[in-house]
Amino acid sequence: EAALMARFDVSRTVVREAISRLQAAGRVETRHGIGTFVIAQREAEPTFRIAPEDFATVSDVISLLELRISLESEAASLAAQRRSEDSLAAMAAALAAFEAAIHADSDAVPSDFHFHVEVARATGNRHFAELMTYLGTMIIPRTRLKTAASAPEGRLPYLERVHHEHENILDAIRRQDPEAARAAMRTHLSNSRERLRRAQPEA
Repeated sequence: EAALMARFDVSRTVVREAISRLQAAGRVETRHGIGTFVIAQREAEPTFRIAPEDFATVSDVISLLELRISLESEAASLAAQRRSEDSLAAMAAALAAFEAAIHADSDAVPSDFHFHVEVARATGNRHFAELMTYLGTMIIPRTRLKTAASAPEGRLPYLERVHHEHENILDAIRRQDPEAARAAMRTHLSNSRERLRRAQPEA
């Protein structure tokens, strides 16, 4: 303690408070009558992370879509069972914003992402929404790939089809039909994956 006080020019109280925090964090242990010892640290536990560089290729985006199919299909099913009038209004507002955006020559990424987040929120399980928020707008393939602009049918018909798929999801959630909601979300995300697969040789 005396050496630490001298080295950092702090009081004994500050040193003892620091040691207490290290004890609480499991970094040190005090053996009475002997002293305080640093505890050997285990290797850091791996943490889940999806970084921007994980979206570098079409294959990367397809891999994330496969994760989303599992996650969001179940979220849609739960949303159909638990949705409230407020959550229905929030999803409908996101779709209205999406429709306005596509007719304003926009890629509609923010409103697309917003709709998927609102579906997650409608589950009533905060973990779905938190994971979607963590992933961010990067989960929308158009953020990284010009899928709408390069669509054979043209940008507007492509985005109108996406909008129709969103409407099918919302309709099933509104009707409180969990199986239909799950199927509609799976169809929507699977269609995105297949569109990317067809485009992959040209990417």
